[in-house]
Amino acid sequence: MRSVSDWRRWRTWRTVSWAIVVATVGQLFVATFFSSQFEQFDGKAFGSRLIAYPLMMLLVPAVWAYVRQRRGGTEPLPWLGIALIMLPFLIDVTGNTLNLYDTVDWWDDVNHFANWLLLCAGIGVLLLRSSIRPPWALGLLVFGLGAALAIGWELAEWYTFIRHGTELDTAYTDTLGDEALGSLGAAAAGVLVWWIGGNERRDAAQTS
Repeated sequence: MRSVSDWRRWRTWRTVSWAIVVATVGQLFVATFFSSQFEQFDGKAFGSRLIAYPLMMLLVPAVWAYVRQRRGGTEPLPWLGIALIMLPFLIDVTGNTLNLYDTVDWWDDVNHFANWLLLCAGIGVLLLRSSIRPPWALGLLVFGLGAALAIGWELAEWYTFIRHGTELDTAYTDTLGDEALGSLGAAAAGVLVWWIGGNERRDAAQTS
């Protein structure tokens, strides 16, 4: 039996998640259809992002809801984890809207580390519900998934706009740096999930 505070917390994170989706899609719409008025959007494949970002953001809640329905469950979706997974997309789009990638030297580096930390922390929150044990194995899994996603993301960036864009000359160094920073963010999230999982296991042992 879930407490009233638990239900309120789930509703709050659900609202936050949908607010993230609306804010992201709104900015993508402007970047796609009014790009001629904002030079920071030029050559960054926002038409593709308008399709890809919402699909990727909604993939986790859609799959989770489908599996829950198939199993006949009634548990609310893990909206905290979902919000953490969605947030990097909003940060990325907002960074472009505010032209931070072109005007702030350190923005891209911090963005890759922080976004992968958030993304992998969200994945970790979802995986904490699984039976994966011990906690260090769960943390290592989060790190591995995050590193693989960092590589996949850079490959997608190269294919969609770097190979025919103006950044090709510096793409090699930039890609290696982004993959390293993304992996570091994933490692930090893995350590965090390891620590949380260890605490939950100790708490469960003490109450048993």
